[in-house]
Amino acid sequence: MDPQTSSRAWTQRETTVIAALGVVFGVLYLGWAQLWLMLQVPLGVIMLDVMFGFWCIVSIIAAYIIRKPFVAFGSEVIAAIAEVLTGHPAGLVLLLTGIVQGAGAELPFALTRWQNYSLAVLLAAGASAAVFSFAYTWIRFNYGSLSAGLLITMFVIRVASGMLLAGYLGRVLAERLHRTGVLAGLAIDTTSGAPSPKRA
Repeated sequence: MDPQTSSRAWTQRETTVIAALGVVFGVLYLGWAQLWLMLQVPLGVIMLDVMFGFWCIVSIIAAYIIRKPFVAFGSEVIAAIAEVLTGHPAGLVLLLTGIVQGAGAELPFALTRWQNYSLAVLLAAGASAAVFSFAYTWIRFNYGSLSAGLLITMFVIRVASGMLLAGYLGRVLAERLHRTGVLAGLAIDTTSGAPSPKRA
């Protein structure tokens, strides 16, 4: 086996971490969806875009921790599966949503050949997930019937939400988790600029 290919394959521990994060955030995503359903009645359609970023946060957290190909994509799909299994009202269509958002989040990492996990790339991953999602929801919810002004507003807010609630907040949460010591030995522990809890 090619050593480079082998080094990019997920180890058993990494797979377990990715799966655990996906399941935990899948449950959190379900709760976030319930909050969105309550807020969209008084505040309108734009609440989807305001709250969007959190639905992609696991892809950023997992990718920042593991730093290997397809982690962002895989964790987002696992989260979608967890949402379906825990009773999300959207049902199986949520799997397609997870695939689209995960693919969007994965793209910036792929463009750097999974070598750059700086804040700029994490923000780009959140923004990319938002762009992919916007194209998907445009088709699913017939955005073509909305006014141009509203569409532009929704798009800008969704991208900003992806950058802040997924890219930035995802990095903050991953770093805090790292400081607990539970990620010792994973890529974030050996390549992060912050000192390992064991070495601090």
